[in-house]
Amino acid sequence: MQKEIILKSTVGLHAKIASKLVQLATKYSVDVKLYYNDQVVDAKSILGLMSLAIPSGENIKLVANGEQAEIAIDEIVKLLG
Repeated sequence: MQKEIILKSTVGLHAKIASKLVQLATKYSVDVKLYYNDQVVDAKSILGLMSLAIPSGENIKLVANGEQAEIAIDEIVKLLG
């Protein structure tokens, strides 16, 4: 499953939101990737997420594979979108 969203956080993808994203991604038995520009990182990697330095208002794509992919994507979209 995949979904494209606009990052709504006024400060972009900062440490607190990245930490919450990792917690959500690890909560489910899925493989979740986050795509931004030409980069892709594992959503379960705080260092990977922080390395993207995504500012507010940017388009990102989430791709999840696994039994709980739809649930995981929905939760992440609520957090980021």
